[in-house]
Amino acid sequence: MNTLTELFPVGWVHYLAGGVLIGAGIGLVFVGTGLVGGASSFFSATLSWFDRAPGFRAEGLAASRRWRLAYAIGMVLGAALWWVGRGGAAWLTTVPAWQLALGGVIGGFGARLGGGCTSGHGVCGLGNLQLPSLVSVLVFLTTAVVTAHLLAGVR
Repeated sequence: MNTLTELFPVGWVHYLAGGVLIGAGIGLVFVGTGLVGGASSFFSATLSWFDRAPGFRAEGLAASRRWRLAYAIGMVLGAALWWVGRGGAAWLTTVPAWQLALGGVIGGFGARLGGGCTSGHGVCGLGNLQLPSLVSVLVFLTTAVVTAHLLAGVR
């Protein structure tokens, strides 16, 4: 069996198309607004409307909450359009809901701890040739590979 087929049993073109569209979208946001798109600061920025704690009242968060809200809504609407475009076909996983939720909490905590998420560092930071983003992406990927191998041994 050919290595490409082993690595991508359902094909690779849609992954390439997704990457090109994400890169083009982030590039359009940056060129059009000068803003660096990333998803992890969305909650902190929007919570600044409701929470008066100093961490949520930082000038950068308060000033960016409107565009971050629009950015997050755009991601949700984009996913909804993709789902409708597939004919509303369900996407199924065998991973239990509690594991998905726990992974989301751990990932969200790690994204805030690391000063950004995979989209912010991986797409935007690397695109801007930022060394801290390269380090973050290497940590993300190493952790993901190790975790996947450890969990594969558990099943």
